Amino acid sequence: MSQHKKAVRGGDPAARLLLPKNNVPDLISFRNNLTVSSGVYLFMDKSGRVIYVGKAKNLKKRILSYFKTQSSLSYKTAMMMNKAEKLDFILTDTENEAFILESNLIKKHLPRYNIILRDDKQYPCLRLDIRHPFPQLKIVRKIKKDEALYFGPFSSGNSVRSTLKLIDRTFQLRKCKSSRLPKRSRPCLNYQLGRCLGVCTNNISSDAYGEITAQVRLFLEGRNRELIKRLEKKMGLASDQLDFEKAAGIRDQIMAVEKIIERQDVVSPKMKDKDIIGLVRGEGVFQIANLFVRKGCLLGSRYHGFKDQGESKTDIMTAFLKQYYSQGVFIPDYILISEPIEGIISIKKWVSELAKKKISIHHPLKGENLRLVRMALSNAENMLSCRAESYDVKLPELVREVLKLEKRPVFIEGLDISNLHGDQAVGTIVSFKDGKAHKSGYRNYRIKNVDGIDDYGMMSELVFRRLKRGNIPDLFVVDGGKGHLMAVKRSMDNIPGIKTPEVVSIAKKDKTRGGGKADKIYLPGRKNPLSIKADHPVFLFLMRIRDEAHRRAVTYHRKLRAKKIDTSLLDQIPGIGPKKKRLLLKQLGNIDAISSLKLEDLVLVPGIDQNLAKNVINFFKNEVKKTDHYRISVDIRK
Repeated sequence: MSQHKKAVRGGDPAARLLLPKNNVPDLISFRNNLTVSSGVYLFMDKSGRVIYVGKAKNLKKRILSYFKTQSSLSYKTAMMMNKAEKLDFILTDTENEAFILESNLIKKHLPRYNIILRDDKQYPCLRLDIRHPFPQLKIVRKIKKDEALYFGPFSSGNSVRSTLKLIDRTFQLRKCKSSRLPKRSRPCLNYQLGRCLGVCTNNISSDAYGEITAQVRLFLEGRNRELIKRLEKKMGLASDQLDFEKAAGIRDQIMAVEKIIERQDVVSPKMKDKDIIGLVRGEGVFQIANLFVRKGCLLGSRYHGFKDQGESKTDIMTAFLKQYYSQGVFIPDYILISEPIEGIISIKKWVSELAKKKISIHHPLKGENLRLVRMALSNAENMLSCRAESYDVKLPELVREVLKLEKRPVFIEGLDISNLHGDQAVGTIVSFKDGKAHKSGYRNYRIKNVDGIDDYGMMSELVFRRLKRGNIPDLFVVDGGKGHLMAVKRSMDNIPGIKTPEVVSIAKKDKTRGGGKADKIYLPGRKNPLSIKADHPVFLFLMRIRDEAHRRAVTYHRKLRAKKIDTSLLDQIPGIGPKKKRLLLKQLGNIDAISSLKLEDLVLVPGIDQNLAKNVINFFKNEVKKTDHYRISVDIRK
């Protein structure tokens, strides 16, 4: 292991890099401290909290890709880079090690800007330890690397318990809790009920028990036709020997297996184990349907939802594969995905190492596999529509109950303001109808009547101008604390002749004052914030409204500030227009920083090619000559 790798894992502060902010010289120094090795990188905010974890085959190339203009980054990535202050990276010997380390760090830190698989429960499986002379069948949630047989995963605890119950009644494997056989003079109650063969009192030999274990294995592997033929042969033999009681018991086993066959849906005639993953995008959410096909039969499904924060389907599918299969779940030979992913060869290799066998990950375009993927997509779309309908009907009523409102809030508007020391102050309104964004109701306002830093006054003006426009919503959600809430309430009370909406505010947690771990919701007439769980649907919905209002306010404010950039020397440089001028000032800060750069450093600025960089260098050289000539002329006159 390299010395740098040891330093990072040991927590040596020297291994931590500060991120450059709008400064190309700092970026040059930062770039020189990066390495082309594979590994994992961690972005942290000013408090040292990890906000993003990623892995890369080439750390230097991947990390530098984040230092582009914000307009070329996705909204989520731009927000993350605004908060990021520090960077750690851990080198690995192989890309597969980076996969495993990335997964472990995401589970450990739950970074805000990573795609997180929230449903991280292990799916239940059935375990049959064939090394034991009298194996027993147990429900487990973690697949260990032993020589036991694992069957599943099952879609839920109910489905696996139903299967185990059927096996208990049909094949009567032992139920002893311990792996060792207890010494009994009398068999247990399960034997009396006909659900156990009584191995604890030597009522059956290991060979006979092994034959029943083989039948259970056939059943769980889906080889039911083969199992029925074997049972029919045994039943005929018992009948020939006039052992009609035994024959009747085998007949009951055959009937139970046939009922299972009737319920099973054969979706793949090739009888292979497959996971089929379908991904669809709805309004503000991604939905994944994961279908489990074992021995050609569809055994169950599981669904996962992700909040849409501007990622692509490829990003969601890649994150799902890496997090889901790192949980120790059963990995079939074939994984079919509805979206192509980047780095599929590396992910195949990593998953194959986890499963200790060759795994195929395929994005089918035709044939039977495409039909199966379309089935998964259909299930995902159905789940998405069901959740949307439930969301639309139940959420507004839930908001009314939790916030103690007079009526069900169909129309809700979020309010926020943005300014820099009182300059270029703006206000924005975002609108939601039945729990969904209502874009036609979005509005921007330039604050006109408030000077200086006066957030309450700005919020009051925003509310007054909004209410004068008419079409009053049912509820205002204010981005701010108790003071902002009171300012809005007073402003509404001072407007005669208008029926005002109800109002609540949601404030971000204040870490500097020990404000707790969650945002706070304030209601009029209530001293303390509302007590509500952080994962409550109403709390998450109000946060979504607040964040959308904040995003729009900040975006509008930045747009106005960009227009206010004063004319400078850059306007006189050939090829440098308003866009390039804003770009240079944003990256470098001021004219002095731009004029001091060398050609090789200037071309690092995104959008500045070799020719433009030469124009900039030559222009400032001429400016220096003009200044020197003026200075000499003055001296001679003296």
